[in-house]
Amino acid sequence: MPTLPFNVRRVAVIVGIIALVFIVLEFNRRLEELKLLNKQNELVQAQATQAVQTQMALQTKVTYASSVNAVEEWARTDGHYIQDGDLPIVPIGQPGAAPVELSTPVPTPTPMSNVQTWWDLFFGEH
Repeated sequence: MPTLPFNVRRVAVIVGIIALVFIVLEFNRRLEELKLLNKQNELVQAQATQAVQTQMALQTKVTYASSVNAVEEWARTDGHYIQDGDLPIVPIGQPGAAPVELSTPVPTPTPMSNVQTWWDLFFGEH
């Protein structure tokens, strides 16, 4: 049998090492993918929890809004309704008195220098 210039055992060890390197690289890739998927899972779970909490808060508001207490509160504050037994008070002015007129003050313009006017013209946020 002729002798081969390379040792079969040495070739088998080199092939085994190369295969081991590829296996480790693939394992590392899968671990990174697992980390990414776990982060995405945590994000989706947080969003789902927030959505459930929002739904519960909205259901609570709907329940209160359809209750008798909410209707009564609206009727007394915004609707200006009264219940039986209430004494409504309507303020009226004295006869012959002039109605009170509220005037809005006119703002006075602030004088600006020419430099400030040009600066605002070129670099202003308007």
